[in-house]
This record gives sequence, structure tokens and C-alpha cells, in this order.
Amino acid sequence: MRERTFVMVKPDGVAKGLTDEIVARVERAGLKIVSMRRMKLDRGLAEELYSVHRGKDFFERLVEHVLSGEVVVMLVEGELTIARMRELSGATDPAKAAKGTIRGDFGSSITENIIHAADSAESAEQELPLFFKG
Repeated sequence: MRERTFVMVKPDGVAKGLTDEIVARVERAGLKIVSMRRMKLDRGLAEELYSVHRGKDFFERLVEHVLSGEVVVMLVEGELTIARMRELSGATDPAKAAKGTIRGDFGSSITENIIHAADSAESAEQELPLFFKG
């Protein structure tokens, strides 16, 4: 099933110079990056992106982290893209993420875990229009 999803290299990934490595891993997985750009989020956009976590104790940490530097946002397309990007990303907690996954290889904490990838078709539908039109 062909899908589109939202992927973001977080500020810690950009600062560590991992964008090219992440792009290479996405492409090696047979997925296509349809659109990509580097940007700085504003508070409103960051809060909208993480709105599903509003009210949770880690919400403000997430928002502050993505505001701490530039991010790289991507629209990724391919067969079973959502599940495949989640697999490439690894578990949210890098300590629990398998080696060979982006978080397992490069993440340092639950907040500073290098990458965000939509966790469902519903999330992708909500997140993509925040960054990509049409």
C-alpha cells in the first residue's frame, strides 16, 4: 500500500550532522523523499505538531527541544511508508532502540532521539499539511 508520511530530523540530529545519513537510510529502504527543507519552527507550529501530547508531563520538553535549533522536515512516500519509517527510526527511547536504527545508533535520550516520524496514518494526515501544501 503506497503511503505518504511526515518525518523530521530534530535539532539534535541536525546539530550532529546526521541529516545526510538519515536521508541515505530512508532512500536505501526504498522510500522516496518527495520534498525536504531545513527550517526553524515557531512555538505555534511546534505545539501544533505535538498537540496529541498536550497536557502530558513531557509536552513542554518536546516543544522546547524542537525550538532549540533548526530541523529538517520531509514528506516521504512509498510502500508501507509509515511502518517502515517507524522501523528505521527505532523505539522512542534510544536505550531500548535496536542497534541499526536511527535512534539506537545516534539518540541520547527520549527527548533527544534524533528523529520524529508519524506513528499512524491519522498522525501523518494531521502533520503533513502543517509543513507541506497540496
